[in-house]
Amino acid sequence: MTEPARIAEMTSGAAPWRLWGSYLSERAWGTVREDYSADGDAWRYFPYEHSPSRAYRWSEDGLLGICDESQRLCFALALWNGNDTMLKERAFGLNGHEGNHAEDAKDYWFYLDNTPSHSYMKALYKYPHARFPYDELREESRRRDRIDPEYELIDTGVFADQRYFDVTVEYAKGSPTDILIRITIANRGPDAATIDLLTDGRLELGIGVGWPAGSDFAGDYDQAGIRVGTPGVRVQRLGEALHIIRAFLTDEQPVEFQGTQFQAAGLHQMPGLDART
Repeated sequence: MTEPARIAEMTSGAAPWRLWGSYLSERAWGTVREDYSADGDAWRYFPYEHSPSRAYRWSEDGLLGICDESQRLCFALALWNGNDTMLKERAFGLNGHEGNHAEDAKDYWFYLDNTPSHSYMKALYKYPHARFPYDELREESRRRDRIDPEYELIDTGVFADQRYFDVTVEYAKGSPTDILIRITIANRGPDAATIDLLTDGRLELGIGVGWPAGSDFAGDYDQAGIRVGTPGVRVQRLGEALHIIRAFLTDEQPVEFQGTQFQAAGLHQMPGLDART
């Protein structure tokens, strides 16, 4: 199918080609929408170091990722070079108190291609072999004043001798909900180096239990076509869902389940999970 044909389907409402797209931000920490501080200081209330273990309320972020138009499900990279203190899952930057020119993203990523329907998307991230210099970027930037140039990641020498990985991600749609993902990693340095992609075959599954009935967020259930139900019903629903998910991820045979809230017959995954999972 050609791109003009996809645009025609979108215009007529025949196919929601933009249901999935590159809507996922590389950074949501330290933003106003996630600020619930008493003094309105979003940067200090939600710093970068909180982002790996703290839940966002209004948005998500990820590296070279995609999500559906309501951001209910997100896909993004998780990288580790064997030296960093944390996974590289989102862009790092200086907040307004740290940068000599206010907030300033320090990672290097590039959007290389994207069709109007998001039928094809391509992006690149440059990941150093060495430990990411978080502290050095902060300390040197604090020493500089407004008339000084910004201290950039390349100024730290972490890319010397081209010791970095080019991580390229491509997304190609066979249909609005059929998406092929290709991840290509090239070592640009002179020596062999280690990089773990997607946490070495492990899968991190996040489950949203939802908001209480009668709250402003009960509309989430309506949009998903689910009745909120009593607390007992919601607990039963969660328990059955976890049972199905556990069986789906661990059983070699198709999953069969007959519960009060959910039923599954011949549920299986293609392709299967990595043997290391």
